[in-house]
Amino acid sequence: MNMNRELEYMFVQRARVWIPDAEEVWKSAELTKDFKNGDASLQLMLEDGTSIEHKLDPKTKNLPYLRNPDILVGENDLTALSYLHEPAVLHNLKVRFIDSKLIYTYCGIVLVAINPYETLGIYGTDIINAYSGQNMGDMDPHIFAVAEEAYKQMARDERNQSIIVSGESGAGKTVSAKYAMRYFATVSGSTSEANVEQKVLASNPIMEAIGNAKTTRNDNSSRFGKYIEIGFDTRYRIIGANMRTYLLEKSRVVFQADEERNYHIFYQLCASSHLPEFKTLKLSSANDFLYTRQGRSPVIHGVDDTKELSTTRNAFTLLGINESYQMGLFQVLAAILHLGNVEIKDKDSDSSLIPPNNRHLTAFCELVGVTYQDMSQWLCHRKLKTATETYIKTLPRLQATNARDALAKHIYAKLFNWIVEHVNKALITNIKQHSFIGVLDIYGFETFEINSFEQFCINYANEKLQQQFNMHVFKLEQEEYMKEQIPWTLIDFYDNQPCINLIEAKMGILDLLDEECKMPKGSDDSWAQKLYNTHLKTCSLFEKPRMSNRAFIIQHFADKQVEYQCEGFLEKNKDTVNEDQINVLKASKKFDLLVELFQDEEKTTSPTGQVPGTGGRTRLSIKPDKGRDKSSKEHKKTVGCQFRNSLQMLMDTLNATTPHYVRCIKPNDFKLAFSFDPKRAVQQLRACGVLETIRISAAGFPSRWTYQEFFSRYRVLMKQKDVLSDKKLTCRNVLEKLVQDQDKYQFGKTKIFFRAGQVAYLEKLRADKLRVACIRIQKTIRCWLARKKYLRKRSAAITIQRFTRGYQARCLAKFMRRTQAATIIQKYQRMCMERKRYRQKQAAALVMQTILRAYMARQKYQGLLREHNAVIIQKRVRGWLARCWYKRCLVSLVYLQCCFRRMKARRELKKLKIEARSVEHFKKLNKGMENKIMQLQRRIDEQTKDNRSINEKLVSLETSSTAERERMRGELSRLRGVEEDAKNKGNQVTSLLEQLEKLKKELSSTQKEKKTIEDWAQTYRDEMEKMVSELKDQNCSLKKEKDDLNRLIQEQSQQMTEKMARAIVEKTQQLETDLNEERSRYQNLLTEHLRLEEKYDDLKEAMVSSNVSKPGHRRTDSTHSSNESEYTYNSEYAELEEGSRAAEDVTRGMDTSLTLKLQKRLTELEQEKQSLRNELENREDQFQRARARDDVEFKKARGAELEYESLKRQELESENKKLKHDLAEIRRSLLGNAATGAGAPGSPAYKVVLEQLNASCEELEVRKEEVLILRSQLVSQKEALHHKDEKETMTEPSTYVEDVSKLKDAGELKQAYIGLKDTNRLLEHQLQTQRRSYDSEVESLRGELQNVKEENNRQQQLLAQNLQLPPEARIEASLQHEITRLTNENLDLMEQLEKQDRTIRKLKKQLKVYSKRIGEMGAGQTEGQTSPGQMVDEPIHPVNIPRREKDFQGMLEYKKEDELKLVKNLILELKPRGVAVNLIPGLPAYILFMCLRHADYVNDDQKVRTLLTSTINSIKKILKKRGDDFETVSFWLSNTCRFLHCLKQYSGDEAFMKHNTQRQNEHTLSNFDLAEYRQVISDLAIQIYQQLIKCMENILQPMIVSGMLEHETIQGVSGVKPTGLRKRTSSIADEGTYTLDSILRQLSAFHSTMCQHGTDPELIKQVVKQQFYIIGAVTLNNLLLRKDMCSWSKGMQIRYNVSQLEEWLRDKGLMICGAKETLEPLIQAAQLLQVKKKTDEDAEAICSMCLALTTAQIVKVLNLYTPVNEFEERVSVAFIRTIQTRLRDRCESPQLLMDTKMIYPVTFPFNPSSLALETIQIPSSLNLSFLTRV
Repeated sequence: MNMNRELEYMFVQRARVWIPDAEEVWKSAELTKDFKNGDASLQLMLEDGTSIEHKLDPKTKNLPYLRNPDILVGENDLTALSYLHEPAVLHNLKVRFIDSKLIYTYCGIVLVAINPYETLGIYGTDIINAYSGQNMGDMDPHIFAVAEEAYKQMARDERNQSIIVSGESGAGKTVSAKYAMRYFATVSGSTSEANVEQKVLASNPIMEAIGNAKTTRNDNSSRFGKYIEIGFDTRYRIIGANMRTYLLEKSRVVFQADEERNYHIFYQLCASSHLPEFKTLKLSSANDFLYTRQGRSPVIHGVDDTKELSTTRNAFTLLGINESYQMGLFQVLAAILHLGNVEIKDKDSDSSLIPPNNRHLTAFCELVGVTYQDMSQWLCHRKLKTATETYIKTLPRLQATNARDALAKHIYAKLFNWIVEHVNKALITNIKQHSFIGVLDIYGFETFEINSFEQFCINYANEKLQQQFNMHVFKLEQEEYMKEQIPWTLIDFYDNQPCINLIEAKMGILDLLDEECKMPKGSDDSWAQKLYNTHLKTCSLFEKPRMSNRAFIIQHFADKQVEYQCEGFLEKNKDTVNEDQINVLKASKKFDLLVELFQDEEKTTSPTGQVPGTGGRTRLSIKPDKGRDKSSKEHKKTVGCQFRNSLQMLMDTLNATTPHYVRCIKPNDFKLAFSFDPKRAVQQLRACGVLETIRISAAGFPSRWTYQEFFSRYRVLMKQKDVLSDKKLTCRNVLEKLVQDQDKYQFGKTKIFFRAGQVAYLEKLRADKLRVACIRIQKTIRCWLARKKYLRKRSAAITIQRFTRGYQARCLAKFMRRTQAATIIQKYQRMCMERKRYRQKQAAALVMQTILRAYMARQKYQGLLREHNAVIIQKRVRGWLARCWYKRCLVSLVYLQCCFRRMKARRELKKLKIEARSVEHFKKLNKGMENKIMQLQRRIDEQTKDNRSINEKLVSLETSSTAERERMRGELSRLRGVEEDAKNKGNQVTSLLEQLEKLKKELSSTQKEKKTIEDWAQTYRDEMEKMVSELKDQNCSLKKEKDDLNRLIQEQSQQMTEKMARAIVEKTQQLETDLNEERSRYQNLLTEHLRLEEKYDDLKEAMVSSNVSKPGHRRTDSTHSSNESEYTYNSEYAELEEGSRAAEDVTRGMDTSLTLKLQKRLTELEQEKQSLRNELENREDQFQRARARDDVEFKKARGAELEYESLKRQELESENKKLKHDLAEIRRSLLGNAATGAGAPGSPAYKVVLEQLNASCEELEVRKEEVLILRSQLVSQKEALHHKDEKETMTEPSTYVEDVSKLKDAGELKQAYIGLKDTNRLLEHQLQTQRRSYDSEVESLRGELQNVKEENNRQQQLLAQNLQLPPEARIEASLQHEITRLTNENLDLMEQLEKQDRTIRKLKKQLKVYSKRIGEMGAGQTEGQTSPGQMVDEPIHPVNIPRREKDFQGMLEYKKEDELKLVKNLILELKPRGVAVNLIPGLPAYILFMCLRHADYVNDDQKVRTLLTSTINSIKKILKKRGDDFETVSFWLSNTCRFLHCLKQYSGDEAFMKHNTQRQNEHTLSNFDLAEYRQVISDLAIQIYQQLIKCMENILQPMIVSGMLEHETIQGVSGVKPTGLRKRTSSIADEGTYTLDSILRQLSAFHSTMCQHGTDPELIKQVVKQQFYIIGAVTLNNLLLRKDMCSWSKGMQIRYNVSQLEEWLRDKGLMICGAKETLEPLIQAAQLLQVKKKTDEDAEAICSMCLALTTAQIVKVLNLYTPVNEFEERVSVAFIRTIQTRLRDRCESPQLLMDTKMIYPVTFPFNPSSLALETIQIPSSLNLSFLTRV
């Protein structure tokens, strides 16, 4: 009833199921109709929209498999799936492999690895470090997680482990095993310097070369199985390894199928045949040899065989196989290739032969060192032995060819075993193995078209391994149920023991095969018949093919039927080879390696009873010796028997270890990257036992939840009244209500166990409840939003209406007012316009009338004027015309008259001539003449009268004419003058006219030119106007451009400024980066140096402890360091000697190389110690001899020396006077120059120099006074000595002896004399040095004067040049020159100032030293001179240097023998907590420095050295002893830094004395420059800082992941998902679980501890920055390796946690220390989890946001993003591709994880102390009462 209700609830509309499919194996579908109990079919719709009807089986009524909820898809562990079945497993693997690019998935205890056929960056050292130390369930599935689990269980359980890697050929078994071994080699290291881990890894290329080959399924297929045992010592470090191999595929040496290759080594040799060392092998291309060309695929794409051979040879060398052996191996391999090319021909049907001089056989014989005749003989013949005789039988060509191939296979097998044996020898060490981890790389199930003996053995091995796997899974399930006290019910699982019995039991397949091999005439057919007869009817797993009598079928586990062909089984099982051929090879005398290969070869007896000979021409004895019986029997074992025995040994080994399983899956047969073929994947999943694991899990209770996780996940299904204080009882009550069937779950002690499908049922209930809640929330929110929207709209509408109506009313009133106003305006406007129009018309009319009348008057006047003018013109013209006409008429008339009269005269003349000839004529003429005469008389009378009148007129006219003539004469003369003038004027007029013409011409030309010019001017004017306008436009545009350019220049200048600033910042950052890198390198070197020191100390302790008789491991603290090579204590020296003697005894049992190195190092130390001791003894001898010599010569030399000293002082005084005079002259000259050129450049320098010279002179005066005092002392001493000599001569010798003995006992006079002599010498040397320095100063001043002159000349030249330049250029040039000059002067002055400062400081320091020495010597002299004998004889009054009483100087004095006590009480036995709480910070550093000051004050260099050395060594010792205590490390880091700051603050360097008080400056070190020791102490501080970081990291590391990722700071935001068998750490804060508050409390503890210890604030900032970097890096790395942490809710949790960390920084005032920036990658990763991830805009936003993350990290987060609830959506593959495309151009590291081991380079900024040393009080609790204040 409950089942039906549950089914009806699950199989509803929109439920998704899996249905079988021929192509995709399983296809997803969705129910379109609810399923009702009794329905015969389901209505489904496929994902492509196709609707189908799925009919149920009428018998079983089994419903299709349900799909898991989307939130469970892509889980790390397949057992976490609610529905555990084949389609769910297949789909989950496909989603992880294709969508998320994840190749590893857990399936319970099995790691499923899918070959990506692509190189992935997930195997680096950073990934190894990330998985190291982690629980297997806490990280994403990985081969490193399995390796770490095996390594951890080996150390925890003290039990050997095994990693079983299996899968088909090409599935990636070898690579997985290789990475597992790489992990062990990386995380464990080796115990010696033999680099065992490198040798273990180096064995891989060798074994791949000789044991791997290309097949149709894999380019690098392992054709043998291997089990590598990696040995570990008691500290679980690699000490060696051992390799066992199984079933090498020897047949591949002589035969390869199409598209396959022989073993890689053959092709590597052929590809390298051109190398000089391989010329003797006589090799060529791989296509030239039969054994390498049969597959017709000699080249693998992307593989360089030449390079691979180089790698193989390097691996041989690393494993200790030298060049000669390598060449021997290559000779054997080349011989095999030549042997394959030996052609055997038929001689007849029963015999064969090899043609003579076969070049390949010749090459074979030369390479292996045998004779051609023997080899050709036994390749075609063999021996047959009977009871009495031995026969030689010829072989047919086919058998001879088979024998040749058998020999080649045998040689290669021997060579393979030899290489494996020597590899094992190289990997074995003499250290005892404590435990091991075995890595089994063995072939998976193989099924080909033709399956033979090799496939049978391989599948047999897999059957055994599968049985062991099933039993182990069953055992683990049983243990889990018993642990949780769940009622155990027997789970039915597939047991393949029947199949194994079929193969290996008595009368099984292998037994029958061995029996058939022993038969004389056994064959494959007879063996097949025996199989049919024995098993066909008795065993259901054995079948016979229908169409074959030479094959059989075995039903392997997982319903895998394999058909085996019987052909070749017997021959391969026998594995016989001709003994005579072997003997020929063993007889080789030229090739030792070949003999070595066969030296253990025993007599081969064929299972058929045919006993071959031993080879050569030697007859064997009929009776074999008894010693060979056992070996003969062993050799009689068949291949099948041997394989069965070795497999049984392997199973025994595996059963004795804890197994870990890796199942490799081949996704497709075409080697396509990230391509998934469901058919092939399902076949392999069924074959490798993954589905069987699922089935076993599903048969019980596969889903398991802790009570807390169940409560957290399904709290939404509970009511408030159901929640009780006891969560266990709450879960029980709720679960009983939700699931009615009690068999669906069980309550354990800590977990709830569910049947398959129950979690999905609960998830559906939860999703439905959440969906209903979401709908209700949506309804309420939408109602609230709609109401709010409606109210906003209503209020807005009312407001709009109110404003609209008011606006309309105002508009209406305004319109009315405007209308009335417009009417009035129109009235007046119209009136005004009419009046204006009238007045305009009137005025226009008047104007028009006026104009018209004026026009008419003007027209009339002009007309009258024209008529008048016309009349005048007419009058004139008519008069002129009349006169012209009259004149013409008159002339014409006169002419006519003349002509007429002439004509008439001619006619008269003619008549007269005729009349003259006749009377009548004459009469007529007379008559006419009378008339004529009368007329003439009358006429004459008239003429007379006329004449009289005319005469009168003539007279009058004559008179008038006379007068007129006179007048005319005068006028004529005048006219003649005028004519002359006229002529002259005419000439002038002519010239003028000519000029006028010229002028006219010029005028015309000028006019033309003028016109032209005017035209040109007009044109020019137009052009100019146009140009001006254009120029104006251009000017405007130029102004605009100028403004734009100015703006652009400003922008560019701003940009350039910003760019320069950025460039400067970038350059600064680059320099800082380079500096930090250099610091990092230096500090890493320090770390490596410290590690080597610790290693050396450990080795020394191990050697010392090896002499101790008591068992056990004892650690002693090291008392040596790198700084103790020169200065050590006697006790340490004795310990070192004892250690060296102990080392000599111990090194015999250690590794040879290590022993030699240690011996060499100890010898060097001994030599160094001996040399130092000899040097010390020589110094003491020299001192004693010098002392004795001084005692002898003292009396003789004291007078001469005193005289010499006085003369010397006089000379020095004169030299001083001379120098003073010279200096005064220079000063005057400088002052004169300065006065004349006060404004000259460089004058400030002169003043500075003068001041310095004045100071030097003052120093000189002081020196002079001191010299005078010393001279007076010496004079007094001389007098005293003189008086004493006189007294000695006068008194008895006994008195002298007594006095001298007294003086010698006191040591006063001698010490005073020696001191004074040394002082005098030093003073003399100092004065000479000063003299040389003054001379050099004078020379430098002269040089400066010369430079000033040259500078003045140059300035004058520059001034003259500048005056010739334009003003602007002049100003610029002068400014430039002035700037250059000032810069140079400033630099010179700075250099001079620094030089003078250094000189003055040096002189002052030396002066202080000598003054103190003189004072001490004076005091000693005074004491020496006040002896009793001298006072009795004659008192001497020496001149003493006055000394005033001084206060406490801040120094502490201790005796040399108290140094060890000081170090012990102040460093080794000091408790930091008491000092930090009760005393001032850095008190030990102040005390040590005050002691050091006193040693410097007394000028005791040995004391300074030993104090510093013992301090450094003691700090190292205490740190080594208590290096894991953060408080101790922090305390000594603070004190070391304070000690370093004190050394700097009181060093006397100006740079460190700026912040000192005057009193502190008086306390500077006076005698020794400790700069080198400052560097040593700085290095020590760096080491302590790194130790502090490591200590802090060890404390924080367990807290980070739990507190930052797993713990839910905001409760209820992220739900817990099912986790499967690999349980992760719970995210619920149980007792003992670290939370964010734990991290903050720990950070506060760190901070308060460092503050209490007085750590520098800058150093605290660096520590906090490193802390936050570790937190961010570890958190981000775990986020990138944990799929369950990549969700939206987890991103919110991370951001909240980061905000809490920032708040902590803000509270501590550390926001500017750079710690927040180190969390930026983590912040961006959290933001990436929360942003939208759908559109291209989202992709662009992600690319611009995630600048601190690399492309690999961004893509990894997107691939890992997993919804926790159904309401979230997954990231599509297309979106991830878009992100990758956009980020393609980024130049960044491809590294995925952050380097958690990275330590920022530390700096120690100078931090002077304001504390006065004289005020420091030493508390009695420190037990330092032996220290005396000075």
